[in-house]
Amino acid sequence: MSEVLRSREEIPQKDRWSLEDIFATDEAWEKRYKETEKLIGLSEKYRGKIGQSADLFVECLEWADHLGLNMEDLFTYARMRRDEDNRISRYQSMTDRASMLSVQAGSALSFIVPEILAIPDDQFQELRKNSKTDIYRHYLENILRQKAHVLSFAEEKLLAEASELATAPSTIFSMANDADLKFGSIQGEDGREIELTKGNFIKYMESKERRVRQEAFATLYAGYGKQINSWAAMLNASVKADVFFARTRKYKSAMEGALDDDKVPVSVYDSLIQTVHDYLPQFQRYIRLRKEVLGVEELHMYDIYVPLVPEMNAHIPYEEAKDTVRKGLKPLGEEYLKILDEGYQSGWIDIYENAGKTSGAYSWGTYSSHPFVLLNHQNTFDSLFTLAHEMGHALHSYFSNKNQIHLYAGYKIFVAEVASTLNESLVMRHLIHTAKDPQMKAYLLNHYLEQFRGTVFRQTLFAEFEREIHAAVERNESLTSEYLSKIYRELSLTYFGPGVVLDEQINMEWARIPHFYNAFYVYKYATGFSAATAFVHQILEEGQPAVERYLEFLSSGGSDYPIELLRKAGVDMEKPEPVQQALTVFTELLDELENLLRK
Repeated sequence: MSEVLRSREEIPQKDRWSLEDIFATDEAWEKRYKETEKLIGLSEKYRGKIGQSADLFVECLEWADHLGLNMEDLFTYARMRRDEDNRISRYQSMTDRASMLSVQAGSALSFIVPEILAIPDDQFQELRKNSKTDIYRHYLENILRQKAHVLSFAEEKLLAEASELATAPSTIFSMANDADLKFGSIQGEDGREIELTKGNFIKYMESKERRVRQEAFATLYAGYGKQINSWAAMLNASVKADVFFARTRKYKSAMEGALDDDKVPVSVYDSLIQTVHDYLPQFQRYIRLRKEVLGVEELHMYDIYVPLVPEMNAHIPYEEAKDTVRKGLKPLGEEYLKILDEGYQSGWIDIYENAGKTSGAYSWGTYSSHPFVLLNHQNTFDSLFTLAHEMGHALHSYFSNKNQIHLYAGYKIFVAEVASTLNESLVMRHLIHTAKDPQMKAYLLNHYLEQFRGTVFRQTLFAEFEREIHAAVERNESLTSEYLSKIYRELSLTYFGPGVVLDEQINMEWARIPHFYNAFYVYKYATGFSAATAFVHQILEEGQPAVERYLEFLSSGGSDYPIELLRKAGVDMEKPEPVQQALTVFTELLDELENLLRK
């Protein structure tokens, strides 16, 4: 008998998030929607006048902020309702409407930056000196920094209106991947037929039975393989959009354009890849250890996720995961733990998988309510660390929202992964430190190494893939399914080395990675992990002074450039040391695991 996913209605209310904290009802959403339509119409009041006085300048930016807050509430609520069950047409429609309204809002706001840049220098300096504009100092500085890449009002308006078309590949991918794609069933360890989903795929890839792993691997990629040319067309269109916008804004490359938003030099991206390449021999040593411990003649890609100590009990119910995460985060202090408890108890988290629910996990929310976390908890160590990870994001947002005005509350993605991976590292160190059984310690060391594999090595492979496919389009080459699979296979060979058999299915792994539709994002997992490693070292060595610096970092939002925020807190990402330090920890953990497993 097959296991069937529960419907949304079968999930207890206590296990769902409380989106009513954004809008009490869908009718309240509709009312705000109409108010926002009127608010958009006020653009004519300010267009062409923004530099006339400090009063009008501030009034215009306050209007823009109000509009931004409304759009944040409208889109977040609609999209998160859709994520509860992607099959519900009502929330598909509300998401589409919010997206279209967002385009209108972007068009209405598009005059602001060009008009600021058109203000004569002497008049602009007087404007900046006015005490009423003090709060906008960093905002104005950032606009001037990107002056060469801002177009005329008419051109900016056209780009804003074209943005909806640019997001089409991502929207199509999401609907195809989350709502329409079905994989069929596999036979579980007990012989029962089980529906394979994206949410439980990793669970079965960790199965102690190799047959189950192989079947899950083959079944998943068979599903993607049936539509391989469609996936390629989607990704090709997305990359072309990235290149179009970068060229239109006069950047040398799509990568430079994407990184410039964070004021991150391209050298940081390239240095990450190079540093990881320097440590690939250590990664490949880990792969060889895996083959040795599993005792297989050939190590396949479906053997990559299974724990090296499979006999350990890794069944972790959600309540136990919550408690473990809290204990692991104790070094961050009582203030942090108090807010963590609030998140646990106050409807922040949507816990379990249901039919139609968006796969994976994320933290999102609005400035006017509180953070939310989407999970698909599977009672595994991965799910435990996903909880720690996403609550790191959530508390980062909480501190930023409480300590910054809306303009600066949103932190850049470059620093977004620091808080999440720091949480994972602290929880892992707690588990390793308290493990009394050598087998459990070995299991945890293996799991920690898997975090490095997934967060540093895997994401850097993704980053290198993104760099190559964007460069290909910039050379006017087409991203066919054959080309994408060829590049992905070559990179997989480079990273994994000769110690693993690269099954043909892995060539199409690119087809199932949603982050590729948010270009040059994934490298930040690796840099964030490295920065988190540095922070963990400081917190455990220095105690309260380091905790205070870290909480100040969390509270800073986007009030400065991300590299500067990290530097103020004691971590300099323009130097290779944080990445080297992280990979040195990987090497030390691998040494310890080898010693335990070979005794």
